[in-house]
Order: sequence, then C-alpha cells, then structure tokens
Amino acid sequence: MSATPSNMMPLGTIAPDFSLLDTISGKYKSLADLKGEKGTLVMFICNHCPYVIHIKDQLIAIAKQYAQQGISTIAISANDVENYPQDAPDKMQAMMREWGNPFAGYLYDETQTVAKAFLAACTPDIYLFDSGLACVYRGRLDGATPKNEVPLTGEDLRYALDRLLAAEANDREQIPSIGCNIKWKE
Repeated sequence: MSATPSNMMPLGTIAPDFSLLDTISGKYKSLADLKGEKGTLVMFICNHCPYVIHIKDQLIAIAKQYAQQGISTIAISANDVENYPQDAPDKMQAMMREWGNPFAGYLYDETQTVAKAFLAACTPDIYLFDSGLACVYRGRLDGATPKNEVPLTGEDLRYALDRLLAAEANDREQIPSIGCNIKWKE
C-alpha cells in the first residue's frame, strides 16, 4: 500500500462540471443535479482502498450529519476497472447498499477526465466547495491512517464544514490527504 498525497487544488477554484453514471440510481447525474444548497463535498474514493476503508465510518457520519445542514456529499471512483475489477460500477453499487447509501451519489468516472479536472491523485481525495462551487477546502479528513494510531475523528474536514456553514474563513492549515494512488489507465 503506497502512500500518495493529494495535489491540493488551488483555493477559490470553481468545481469542474461533470455528468457521470451514478451507480446507486443507474442514471447519469451532473454536478448541478447533486450540489448542495450551502455547499458540496466531493470525494474521490474507491471500493478496495485500505485508506478509504479505514475512514468509512467517519465519511458516512459526516455525509449524514451535514446533509441535514445543506451540504451534499458526492463520491466518485475513477479507478481503471479493467485492472481493478473490484472497483467496477456493480461493486460500487453493492458497497453503497452495504454502507446505507449515505451519499447523494457514488459516481463512476470511466474516462478519468473528471478526476484529472479536479487534480485528484489519491483515494481518498477530498474537496469542499461553497454554495457558489468555489473550493474552500481540500485535504485530509484528519490525521488517521491505517498505518498510525491517530484517532479517527474527521476533525480537519468537520472544522472546514463548520467554518463554511458559519460563513467564516478556515484559518487552519490545510494538509494534503494521503491514500492509494488513483489507478490510472495506461
């Protein structure tokens, strides 16, 4: 399991638009279809990544808690399913059923163009956008990884979400996420 850091999209960047297959509903959904009234959380994840599996409970809890406050959570998988069949859309759908469908969508980026537009590099790669879809946070969930004993709290992302909802600037250092590299096609 190699540790790849996120690329840290510049703050203020407008979220790249997309229309991707939502593996939960089986329909194509766009950013406009899924964005939240007060903000939108976009996460690049995949089914098999030990970093994602390690933080799954916090991802679910955050998505559910902040959905009630106007924040939509969108998960996207961009992995090459030919070489990583466990990340195929049918497996994505099954994982979301197992997780209780906590996200507005779990989308499949087959061409990987959306991941590239977001400058995504790893799973999980986390981005928070305000109501105007400007990036206000990109980075890690918290300091916990499968390789350390740091408690899993979601502290960094929760702080960013709370600042966004309070219409206050995030004054904390934004630290890159660490995870498995996105499995790019050849």
